[in-house]
Amino acid sequence: MPARSALRRLATAPGGSRTKWLVLAGWLLLALALGPLAGKLGEVEDTGPNAFLPRGAESAEVNTLLERFRGKDEIIPAVAVYTRDGSGTTRRDAAKVRADRRAFADHVAPGERIGAPATAGDGRALMLVVPLASADGFGDAVEELRTVAAANAPPGLETAVGGPADSLIDSIEVFDDLDSTLMLATGAVVALLLLLTYRSPLLWLLPLLSVGFAAVLTQAATYALATWAGLPVDPQSAGILMVLVFGVGTDYALLLIARYREELHRHTDRHAAMRLALCRSGPAILASAGTVAAGLACLALADINSSRSLGLVGAVGVVCALLAMVTVLPALLVVCGRRVFWPFVPRAGTPVGGQRTVWNRIGVRLARRPRWSWLMSVGATAVLALSATGITTGLTQEEMYRDKPESVVAQERISEHFPSGASDPATVVIEADTADAADAADTAEAAEAAEAGAARAAGATVETVRRVAADVPGVESVGPAARSTDGSLVSLPVVLADAPDSPAAAHTVEKLRTALDPLDGDPLVGGTTAETLDSAQAADRDLRTVIPVVLAVVLLVLIGLLRSLIAPLMLLATVVLSYFGALGAADLVFEHLLGYAGVDRALPLMGFVFLVALGIDYNIFLMTRVREETLTGGHTRGVLTGLASTGGVITSAGIVLAATFAVFASMPLVTMAQLGVLVGIGVLLDTFLVRTVLVPALALDLGARVWWPSRLARTPRNTPHPADPAHTPTAPEHAAQPGQQTAQQPGQHPGPRSAPDPGPDEAAAPGPEPGPARGTAPGPAHDTGRRPGHDADGFPRPDGTPPARTRG
Repeated sequence: MPARSALRRLATAPGGSRTKWLVLAGWLLLALALGPLAGKLGEVEDTGPNAFLPRGAESAEVNTLLERFRGKDEIIPAVAVYTRDGSGTTRRDAAKVRADRRAFADHVAPGERIGAPATAGDGRALMLVVPLASADGFGDAVEELRTVAAANAPPGLETAVGGPADSLIDSIEVFDDLDSTLMLATGAVVALLLLLTYRSPLLWLLPLLSVGFAAVLTQAATYALATWAGLPVDPQSAGILMVLVFGVGTDYALLLIARYREELHRHTDRHAAMRLALCRSGPAILASAGTVAAGLACLALADINSSRSLGLVGAVGVVCALLAMVTVLPALLVVCGRRVFWPFVPRAGTPVGGQRTVWNRIGVRLARRPRWSWLMSVGATAVLALSATGITTGLTQEEMYRDKPESVVAQERISEHFPSGASDPATVVIEADTADAADAADTAEAAEAAEAGAARAAGATVETVRRVAADVPGVESVGPAARSTDGSLVSLPVVLADAPDSPAAAHTVEKLRTALDPLDGDPLVGGTTAETLDSAQAADRDLRTVIPVVLAVVLLVLIGLLRSLIAPLMLLATVVLSYFGALGAADLVFEHLLGYAGVDRALPLMGFVFLVALGIDYNIFLMTRVREETLTGGHTRGVLTGLASTGGVITSAGIVLAATFAVFASMPLVTMAQLGVLVGIGVLLDTFLVRTVLVPALALDLGARVWWPSRLARTPRNTPHPADPAHTPTAPEHAAQPGQQTAQQPGQHPGPRSAPDPGPDEAAAPGPEPGPARGTAPGPAHDTGRRPGHDADGFPRPDGTPPARTRG
């Protein structure tokens, strides 16, 4: 008990008259100390070739082995293509290409050279392959190549620079200044929505300031974990991280502020009101953050490195947002006092809200026909989910961007005039100890070595690998071999007949791996096409692995929170249904409004984790309040009061969260835009249909059975639960004081609430002053306009009398 009391005092410290200053001082010192670390997050971002690949994939292993061919700098080719429509290239065009070849030589990697220009079979295009080193200044070299190629071109000659080097630069440029851009856009959206929600010139600043503290802590913690604990961080994860912190942080702020405002209506002492708000909203916020963090952390089981990065980084962000929202935000609210709510200042002893809100009316309608309500909700969501059955996964390089970058234009022209894979061949790497020792085809020693190798019963020579690879259908040609700097590896470029990001090319790589697998030397196939193939296969494995784990983790959290089996299963089923409905609706938007050819392969998994983790938030907020109200008012009354009490705050939170993720829709990268649209639609679907209609209607239709196997399941539908003394009117928390009202109001417990035991630094808060309450026993004045069978608040009578059916 002493430990529990100490924990309670620690949890409510931000609401203390003295401890609030300690909390604020601690956060200020923490922000000043961690600020420099937060600014270094970009230094630990992994932009290497394996950042978005599956761990352990064959293509990722090839990328690692290729580092041994040029020391620490990998050779990445850039491809300049010169095309002329309607006629063949001219002598002036050839002279331009020769001049560019000489200019490009200044940027070639040491020890490399630019080969002779390749002429297309139709005579209308020329191509130069420029080997670049992936060292510092690599991006500047690519920009210089583009400038040189575009300058002094003869009339009618079109130039473009593409290839793997330029594709990489275009991908990196997408993330340039992404963190600051997303933070500014998200901050502006959240500020506007908070201003509209609170209609106060001051209150909206406090959640934003608290989120700012959370952002500093998040970036510093992520940097520290990446530096000393090996946390994977890529540019995409770093960008999404800030949006996630803003979204969930604002959600928790809205819930806490709503509960604090309720308590201010009941208590004259704002410190007592905040301590009660923390005690009563804290479990829901903690469970919500725990669910989101645990769900995201499950992505650590994914094979794709970018998914693992986003999951682990996101979990860090959620935990930091939680810490800020339950410490610095309460302290700021208490310091500012009631005046921060101006012009709608909550006064002690006044009603919490109007008697007939939209949420009261929705609850009354649901109580009339709960089964019809949830069946219609399921039907509407299922119709949307049908569209998800025809979803097309996988995007080509061209389809990855909303606006075509130059690298995509170059690839289109190469595919039109040359073998599609010429600009980006596959790479075969084999061990040199079983290859020809010299691998010099023009020497007598090499010929003798080849004859000796042919006489061996087994042993894969370079020529054997070349011959087997060239015989694979879909392979256009096999280029000359290259040896690693330490002499232990040999690589062969394999030009495919189809475009590197096409399904046909992926099928060719599968056949190539199958053909080379029996050979000695452990031949491995890498390159862009192999990376696409490995990512697609890993995405399928991740779906089968991660989704069951996420569902199990969320279910366990809900069982522990609600102390029930039926309610958690019900909530989990509604969230899964909502996910498929959101996926189907998003697919309709992608296909018919935005014109996307398909969805990114990682989107179904990422969307599932985000929507299940974030969507369960609102169910947690609702059902924890329903359980709290059921303990004192019976099941039906608890459901309706919980819906009325949480309706406004959950709706505001859902709109804020959807709007923050909608910021992604403006990003140039299609994968991020799709994630923003999917999460935004899913959150709105959860907010306005699942949480508002489906879950309350199911809870009403199932009755108290929803709480099985707890004792709450054996309580009559509209009878307060007598088993828990902490939630009965006779408990000290609800004990009536002389002259005070004790009847229940919507969204309130019966009777006024007194503050918890005062700490050593302040006296116990007095109870609220007597005032009119909505839940007083109805007299003639209260009965005016009331529907038959309903109480003064418009809810069905808690005595079990069925509501009267009235027209309209």
